[in-house]
Amino acid sequence: MRKTVGIVGLGAMGRGVAASLLRANFEVAGYDISADVRTAFAKSGGIACSNIATLGERSDVVIVLVVNAAQTEQVLFGEDALVSTLKRGSVVIASATVAPAFAAAMSKRLDAQGVAMIDAPVSGGVVGAAAGKLTIMGSGSQHAFDACREVLDGYAAKVYRFGDEAGLGSKVKLLNNLLCGVHIVAACEAMALAKREGIEPQLLYDVITHSAGNSWAFQDRMPHVIADDFSPVTALNIFVKDLGLVLDMADSADFIAPLTECAHRIFMSAAKAGHGLDDDTAVIKIFDDAAQMRAVLKP
Repeated sequence: MRKTVGIVGLGAMGRGVAASLLRANFEVAGYDISADVRTAFAKSGGIACSNIATLGERSDVVIVLVVNAAQTEQVLFGEDALVSTLKRGSVVIASATVAPAFAAAMSKRLDAQGVAMIDAPVSGGVVGAAAGKLTIMGSGSQHAFDACREVLDGYAAKVYRFGDEAGLGSKVKLLNNLLCGVHIVAACEAMALAKREGIEPQLLYDVITHSAGNSWAFQDRMPHVIADDFSPVTALNIFVKDLGLVLDMADSADFIAPLTECAHRIFMSAAKAGHGLDDDTAVIKIFDDAAQMRAVLKP
């Protein structure tokens, strides 16, 4: 019999993962803080749970798709949380972007309850989640990966395992976010300079996406800039958080990360200017203020 999969967090990512698993013929239980979201999930064929404990009680594998470490801890160990009802031998797939040390600590606490954890951040965004084509950067015991192989394959195109130690997956995710955050800032810098120099944005986009200067971030994100549409796909504040985690990891390793630090300052400046809840490409809005940029870059 196929495992029952629980999903905590039915936002854009969670909805996509749930839809992919339903297409793969899993029984999927779901919980979200929003009653309207739970109702919509039930209409789509899922089993809507009114609380997290109920979801844990009926699930063999639980995927936690919340925003940050605080929400992950609340889901796992808060009042009426997963740990109160998960069966021994269950597996938690923890997918929020968190500090590696936090992931390691959560794994130890779950292990003490007889529950395995896969540290499994993802990449691929909302489109990848809906298509069942996410990339999983995972770490955890081989036994846990083997137990969840069909589940992981149900919503991911690529599943990578970096070892037994929880936290390794989170380290890889932070490295990915280092590159993505720096690339977004670089793409916005290039587009802002092009605007200043009177270069037509769409034509520049066509040239760069067929040239050596292209990147996934430029190709994916610059259409938002060209359309002047900064409604959030990924909120700018996410990169304030994630690049901060990268810098914390670098500090703990006595490693200097100058590009990450510069990109982090630029994102923070944009957030302070009121763009934190806009799309991450709204970082381009501060490039026109030379005084502000000089202040950001000042040692």
